[in-house]
Amino acid sequence: MADDVVPGSVGQGRPLQGASLTVTSKNFSENIILGQMIGLVFKAAGAEVLDRTNLPGSISAREAIIKGDADAMYEYTGTAWITYLGHAKPITDPLKQWEAVRDEDRKNGVTWLPQSTLNNTYALAISRKNNAKYHLRTLSDVAALAKRNPSAVTICVENEFASRDDGLPGMEKAYGMSIPPGNIKKMDAGIIYTQVSKSNSCLLGEVYTTDGRIKAMDLDVLVDDKHFFPNYNAAPVIHTPTFDKYPEIAGLLDPVSRRLTTEVAQELNAKVDVDGQDPHIVAKDWLIQQGFIKNG
Repeated sequence: MADDVVPGSVGQGRPLQGASLTVTSKNFSENIILGQMIGLVFKAAGAEVLDRTNLPGSISAREAIIKGDADAMYEYTGTAWITYLGHAKPITDPLKQWEAVRDEDRKNGVTWLPQSTLNNTYALAISRKNNAKYHLRTLSDVAALAKRNPSAVTICVENEFASRDDGLPGMEKAYGMSIPPGNIKKMDAGIIYTQVSKSNSCLLGEVYTTDGRIKAMDLDVLVDDKHFFPNYNAAPVIHTPTFDKYPEIAGLLDPVSRRLTTEVAQELNAKVDVDGQDPHIVAKDWLIQQGFIKNG
């Protein structure tokens, strides 16, 4: 990272002076933005930073942290608990979920810092225009509508969501709803948002709660009132030997995580996915606007 940035409210005294650190991320907008934030904070605190964000898929970024090919990234509690640590059942309480992941992942040489409230989980959404007729607020409301008027509930989902236990089949079971197979349409994630917003072919669509298109396309996200979907709270994860050497990292990243919410993520993601901005610029502008770092 070649940016000329200096400490704002974090990085005073440049505690990482002389450190050479590598940041990584997965290859979707939100995670790239979060990876850039870590790199810029490290740079302001005096480190030389190598940018290895945008790695394909979850596993390659995860392996880079475990092996020490990368020092830091933002990871999601639900992904770690279910995908990496192999648990079938999520923990409903977000803090207990994070604590369980933190404690179990120690043996893999991964240190979890405190999580943000940013929760990038699955949800169902409906256009405000269509919801003026149905007044749906929760997934229990959807179950009631499906019982009352089965033909009204059409749903657009990705192939994977249609078959996963933590996707549509599990959700139907948890809420006691039965959606006729003919009312379930499978398509790419990006198309779902457009279909729910602009057509009447799907009343409901599978979305990610932090997606910038939710606001941009005027969608209502329905509350998962039975807490079926796992918590996917974003938290910094650090290669443990790196953290042992530079424990100051916690003090640099904790204030940033505290300010990251689902709403903030929606806004930042929209700048990339709707407005076409560069994730690095989006991350830098936000950190400066929040006073965490300053231009040099």
